[in-house]
Order: sequence, then C-alpha cells, then structure tokens
Amino acid sequence: MIRFYRNLVIFSTLCVLSCAAYGDDKTTVVSSMAVQQAAAESWRERRLAFGKEVYQQACASCHDEGVDGAPAIGDRDAWSERSTLWLAVLFEHSKAGYLDMPAKGAQLDLTDQAVDAASEYMLSVTFPEKPLD
Repeated sequence: MIRFYRNLVIFSTLCVLSCAAYGDDKTTVVSSMAVQQAAAESWRERRLAFGKEVYQQACASCHDEGVDGAPAIGDRDAWSERSTLWLAVLFEHSKAGYLDMPAKGAQLDLTDQAVDAASEYMLSVTFPEKPLD
C-alpha cells in the first residue's frame, strides 16, 4: 500500500512537470513542487494516523500506563533508556516480542507494517523533534 502511494505521488508529479514543461509560466513548476511536498506530508500523516489506530488496538493497554515495565508513551526518560539503534531494534522487539512484551502486542494477526507504524507513532509522540526517516 505504501508503494502504491509513493508511485502515485511520483506519477502525479511527473504528469504535472510534463505539463509545466510546455508552458511559459514558471509558477507551474513551483506549484508542482508544492503538490509533491503536500503529498509527502499527507503520506506521513496517514502513516502516523494508521500507527495510532494500531497502537490503540494492540499497544495502549500496556504502554499508556507502563504496565510490567513497558515504557509509557510520552515518557522520555523510560524510552531514552532503550537501544540507541532506535527503529531497527524497536521494530524487531515489537514484532518478535521482548522480555514481558508479547510478539505484536499479542495481536498476531497484525502485519509487520502495522506493527512498524504503531512503533513509529509511539516514538513520534514521545520524541516529536526526532525524524523517523
């Protein structure tokens, strides 16, 4: 699904740019760049919104309050004690399980992409200043 949206953005941008190449107006090129930027931002917003839904479904029961040593969402101190490898380790632990945390938050029907999105959401709430890409 992510690949579809990326390809859609690329295709749309190429269409706009090819139309702009035939015009005399340079504002068309600037507008196409704005469209591309808006599409990229909306992709990130959609991913985080999806991550929030997955988080509420599978993760919130432990990570809202820090049950059984789970780092509570938004608790910077609890999360800063985690691996410096961030996403790679976090994704692996959230999919495979770690210590008392069950794999995929005990929601084994979740896809790996859904678990990754939930992990990104949790980090974006806890460390909004850090880039996720």
